[in-house]
Amino acid sequence: MLIASSAQAQNLFVSDYSENVYEYTPGGVQSTFAHSGVSVPTGLAFNSAGDLFVANYTDGNVINEITPGGVVSTFASGLSYPCGLAFNSAGNLFESDFNSGNIYEFTTSGAKTTFASGLNTPLGLAFDGAGDLFVSEEYSGIITEITPGGVQSTFASGLSYPWGLAFNNAGDLFEADYGSGNIYEFTPGRVRSTFASSTGWPYSPLGLAFNSAGDLFVASLFDGNIYEFTPGGVRSTFASGLSPMNSRRVGCKAPLPPG
Repeated sequence: MLIASSAQAQNLFVSDYSENVYEYTPGGVQSTFAHSGVSVPTGLAFNSAGDLFVANYTDGNVINEITPGGVVSTFASGLSYPCGLAFNSAGNLFESDFNSGNIYEFTTSGAKTTFASGLNTPLGLAFDGAGDLFVSEEYSGIITEITPGGVQSTFASGLSYPWGLAFNNAGDLFEADYGSGNIYEFTPGRVRSTFASSTGWPYSPLGLAFNSAGDLFVASLFDGNIYEFTPGGVRSTFASGLSPMNSRRVGCKAPLPPG
């Protein structure tokens, strides 16, 4: 599994199962941002200070914090297969706990509370402009919307192994539909359309991230590529050579590819 996250400087940060977090310039130049101290990195999220937070699916089920200079420390531990991460506007960190079905909220000092429970294999997280949290639930095939007060509702259903979530500047939600190989776009009114079709696609989209120009970056599991889509849906290969199929064995219980 490869999960991408964009930083303030518009460089792209990508985790892969070689225990690395890579950084890419807008021109596609790759460097290793972090290696020592992270193991099976999955979800990525930046705070306002530019520190990168990494959900480590194994190796003690921890969340690591990495400074802009690459210093790694443990921000939280004792979790149960952490996968997705996202910050709200107040600077609190939210984490999807895959096995427990909980969403945990962490203050900047690391104090943990349970924000939501009873979800079915939560993975991707994304906040909209109103502060509502959107959660992809892999095995139930739904996206759940949770208000700041913790009220849950079903935003979308009938999906096939939903994973990564990301909002564009217009407030539309994009979802990586791992099972179908499609990328779906949802309006705030919950109208769904297909942004990218599985026809001619490597059928394994996972992580999503937007840059300031509105281009969508998609991490693909089984070929180890990062694809870039223009707002009009034109696709190109942004980066390749990352760790592909071996992640099926360890990452957030990824299903086998269709067929």
